Amino acid sequence: MVHRRALGPHGKSAVSELAPDTREWLGTLGIAPDDEHRWLAALTHGSMAADVNYERLEFLGDRVLGLAMADWLFETSEAAEGKLSQRLNALVSRQTCARVATQIGLPEHILLGKQARDDGARENTNILGDVMEALLGAHFLDFGFAATRDLIRTWWEREFAGGVGKVKHPKSALQEWAAGNQRKPPEYELVNREGPDHAARFTVRVTVKNVGEAEATATSKQEAERLAAAAFMEQFA
Repeated sequence: MVHRRALGPHGKSAVSELAPDTREWLGTLGIAPDDEHRWLAALTHGSMAADVNYERLEFLGDRVLGLAMADWLFETSEAAEGKLSQRLNALVSRQTCARVATQIGLPEHILLGKQARDDGARENTNILGDVMEALLGAHFLDFGFAATRDLIRTWWEREFAGGVGKVKHPKSALQEWAAGNQRKPPEYELVNREGPDHAARFTVRVTVKNVGEAEATATSKQEAERLAAAAFMEQFA
């Protein structure tokens, strides 16, 4: 990888390590990074064994996304707090972040070690969601909250306008169904975990006593639980 010096908009020298195609891709998104080294970190997975990776920026971006989405929901909806929280949680979930990441063409620009690539890390929901949040963290540091909020509203427009978070979460629906039918609460059990940490697959079984059970597999335990609850509702409710 070629290392070179570049001048940022404030005349400060900054290390430029982004690949040309990644720099071009960011340009198509309307982004001209101030600190390219920061954006390189945002796109770097831990499997690269680099000095920095996306984890710290993900921590920041997660909070920026949450605040921006809460602001958007408060501005556009008169719903009660419970409904707002339901939509917020869905709109900032790993699954939604991963879908947005795919829509903007992020996966091919994630820097991964060979084993992670071979294990299909580019399609891993958790990794895509984490890198998506890391990009938002980098954008916030370069351009501030207002610009990042506007970017989020552009990237999340389809998800926000759609039904994400408007339909009750399958786990909540199952919980209410069990209570309404005088059944014991559903129990979730992790029955299998396979694959390396960066490409793990989780299989979860949900059981309602004296009714039945259902299983589902996904790239996160939470998503497997959601899918298992949905499968149970489809089969028994």
